[in-house]
Amino acid sequence: MGYYDDHMKSDKQKRSWLMPTVIGALLGAVLILLSLPILVQANLLPYDLSEQNDETTQQAAPSGDAENKQVNLEVSSQITEVVDNVSNAVVGVVNIKQQSIFGGSESQQGGVGSGVVYKKSGDSAYIVTNFHVIQGADSVEVVLKDEEQIEAELIGGDVYTDLAVLKVDAKHIEQVIDLGSSDNLKVGEPVIAIGNPLGLQFAGSVTQGIISGKDRLIPQDFNNDGNADWQAEVIQTDAAINPGNSGGALVNMDGQLVGINSMKYASAKLEGLGFAIPIDLARPLIEDLEEDGSVTRAYMGVEIFSLSDVPQYHWQNTLNLPNDVESGVIIDGVERMSPADQAGLQQYDVIVQMGDTAINNVLELRQYLFTKVSPGDEVTITFYRDGEKQEKTIKLVAQSQ
Repeated sequence: MGYYDDHMKSDKQKRSWLMPTVIGALLGAVLILLSLPILVQANLLPYDLSEQNDETTQQAAPSGDAENKQVNLEVSSQITEVVDNVSNAVVGVVNIKQQSIFGGSESQQGGVGSGVVYKKSGDSAYIVTNFHVIQGADSVEVVLKDEEQIEAELIGGDVYTDLAVLKVDAKHIEQVIDLGSSDNLKVGEPVIAIGNPLGLQFAGSVTQGIISGKDRLIPQDFNNDGNADWQAEVIQTDAAINPGNSGGALVNMDGQLVGINSMKYASAKLEGLGFAIPIDLARPLIEDLEEDGSVTRAYMGVEIFSLSDVPQYHWQNTLNLPNDVESGVIIDGVERMSPADQAGLQQYDVIVQMGDTAINNVLELRQYLFTKVSPGDEVTITFYRDGEKQEKTIKLVAQSQ
């Protein structure tokens, strides 16, 4: 009982001083709030409570006796400025195919890609895209940024470089992109990819990345026979490039076109491996397509296949090749009155060198003809005939269309 009485007495003592304490604290807080303006005006506080604009400036922390610094926060960036300046020059490209239905025909969308307006001349505007975007199309339409869909004329395309040129009425085009230089690009340099990934639903999408590599060679198998028909020379970037981005723009920080987005490696083990056609490589080809509808290349007039495609038994027993010849290109047929025929080349001749360049397979011979020489050039060909090494000079002509 004594403990209980003492406990009750203690509670009464606490209540006797608790109320004055609370009242005193409230009065003190009110006095401090009322005195703050006076203290601020008298510069008696160690920090500045003056009102700042949080959207445009940020107050730097004081350092010694140094004055407080104002830091501007920019809402826009160089990337947004570049996108604003070039995005209208990137368009959608729709592959239209005619399908027979119940005795009639109906237009259907065969695929969607991207394109870049690179030139206006007179009443026409010109758009570069990928050949695989328009391949097999019965007609082509271009979709502008405001979703206006206009008819386009296919001027020409090239399967090897995966380039195609379209022409539209210039009255629909407001913006043309500036062409830059891909040769001057540096690995690590920032770039922007603009296009229509997964179709027009995501038109004008922008991704950012860097130049991951230059002068990459990617084998291309056009006829799906398991053998490379061409090696595409491309720029590698980690900017996201997806289906529908094909034919879109790879742009540098000056807003200049440095590449035509073309392909990516798709694999669960890979990410950030996109490729674009360098603009310095594409520029003369685009001019050829615009003027002639095709790319002018040197032509020999031979049917060929790689020595590696022939069983080794025939190397010595049929072709009589020396043991030290391990690669080359076999002529299987010669077109009459062609440069090869006029130079005296024959069936089963094995070409091992053109000019100063060793030729190991069909791919290398084709690369040499299409990139190293031009129609009208004279080239010395080194080959084996019945085991004997010979040379002949051939005068190349333009490939007939």
